[in-house]
Amino acid sequence: MTARRSDDDPIDRTGLGRRFWEKKSLDRMNRDEWEALCDGCGKCCLNKLEDFETGEVALTRLACRLFDDSTCRCSQYPIRHNFVPECIVLSPETIEQHAYWLPRTCAYRLLHVGEPLPKWHPLLTGTAQSVHDAGISLQDRTIPEFDVDEDDWEDFIIEEPV
Repeated sequence: MTARRSDDDPIDRTGLGRRFWEKKSLDRMNRDEWEALCDGCGKCCLNKLEDFETGEVALTRLACRLFDDSTCRCSQYPIRHNFVPECIVLSPETIEQHAYWLPRTCAYRLLHVGEPLPKWHPLLTGTAQSVHDAGISLQDRTIPEFDVDEDDWEDFIIEEPV
């Protein structure tokens, strides 16, 4: 038996249901389904600069103090607010308010505006490594936020990998 039905239709290995994101709106997903949408790119954990005149949001290479650069995950995710109270909790209730600052490749943002998941997304490939292999993640490419004075953050603006 093969692991895939076709190149673009992997067998569900999450236990959440095949292509659940195509069958349910964000506000109908349970917590496990919601969390499974995260592709592990790490871009949401980068410090961002917002131009208040234009609303444009720029990513910097400067990562949150809790970001693990090698795994592209928060090192203290369940208790992150104990350390970073300003960390935004993204949920179906807050997606409308926060979608503008999410990375262009983010599944939450894409699904919120009715776009499909990108072909490299782990839910489609069946492997968490696909986001790194596609060059989308910031794995091993960030600088800890405390290493740079806030006045110099503009010097670390990056183009978002797409």
